[in-house]
Amino acid sequence: MKKTILFFLLALPCCSWAAEVEKSFKGVTMPVTMQFEGKKLELNGMGLRTKVVFKVYVAGLYLEKPSRDGMAIAASEQVRRMELVFLRAVDGADVAKAIADGFANNAGDALPALKDRIAKFEKLIPDVKKGDKLLFLSRPGAGVELQANGKLLGSIEGRDFSDALMRVWLGPKPSDKALKDGLLGL
Repeated sequence: MKKTILFFLLALPCCSWAAEVEKSFKGVTMPVTMQFEGKKLELNGMGLRTKVVFKVYVAGLYLEKPSRDGMAIAASEQVRRMELVFLRAVDGADVAKAIADGFANNAGDALPALKDRIAKFEKLIPDVKKGDKLLFLSRPGAGVELQANGKLLGSIEGRDFSDALMRVWLGPKPSDKALKDGLLGL
């Protein structure tokens, strides 16, 4: 009995090493958790955005409170971090158009009030190369901050904008259903 207990006590440190600290998907690795402004964010899921047959980017969604409900995430009052890692070069105008189409398909009655901010947002999106990262960061009660490869490009005010941006990927008519499912951990 003493040998069995001793074995389990000695094995415990090994178990902590086995805890997953990163997740890889389609060659992109992201941490499972991260700290942001004193809050722990968890990787809710990762997914691949494809266009026709082309692999465009891998996205990872971080949340304070993980969920499998896209609309609940989009309406939640928490830090939400969407990170896109590009698998190919894409013109910024093409990225902006795809996101604008996502707004049009998922914003519903809120779309008219968002039009000017969507136009401003589209102008912030740069051309990207393979390996580049775009980060969309939403804070409670605020809008969205856009970063490219760690550099702040600008922000768009309004929680309504932030919620609508999350619906681009997680709403009822996402441009890529498999991507949505991946982000929701399904």
